[in-house]
Amino acid sequence: MKPPVLLAALLLLPASVSYIPEPLSLSPRGPVPAAATLQALPTAAEDVGASVARPSWDWPLSPRPRVLRSFDPPPKPWLSGHRGVDLETAGPAAEVVSPAAGTVSFVGVVVDRPVITIDHGAGLRSSFEPVDSPLAVGAAVTQGQVIGTALPGHCPAAGCIHWGVRQGEEYVNPLQFVLDLRPSVLLPLHGTP
Repeated sequence: MKPPVLLAALLLLPASVSYIPEPLSLSPRGPVPAAATLQALPTAAEDVGASVARPSWDWPLSPRPRVLRSFDPPPKPWLSGHRGVDLETAGPAAEVVSPAAGTVSFVGVVVDRPVITIDHGAGLRSSFEPVDSPLAVGAAVTQGQVIGTALPGHCPAAGCIHWGVRQGEEYVNPLQFVLDLRPSVLLPLHGTP
């Protein structure tokens, strides 16, 4: 199906069905991801948001940063893509904070950039670069704790950091932990046939 027809078909679905797992991709690069499925909405007795994770992390920069480059994973793991997001810093040497509690699992240089990685448990790890950090591997961090300072060099025109999140070995969109990226679902009003 062509993307506009697919979108129209999704909009005409009965209220008992919704597209929940990830946002619809109308990218010219290909069809909707294979992982996308239609799932039944919870019944009125169930909590509508119970089965979908809600954002619970903090932004790693303050004030809330502008996203300079979005998450754009490659269609195959070995191809090039953007496996995180680039966030604009408020100025030179901006403080970077841990978006959630965890343990430092890596501090060092990868290729030519200083990187810090926080293990948040449940298979989730955040990595930030270029970030200079005084922390050592094994250090416990709390949500909102300063983990280092942003360094120049990642974005040519503006100061920024690259924030990547992996769940297991798969990169996921970091913005899903700070924004509600679930698609909007229109439900009938109570008492409406």
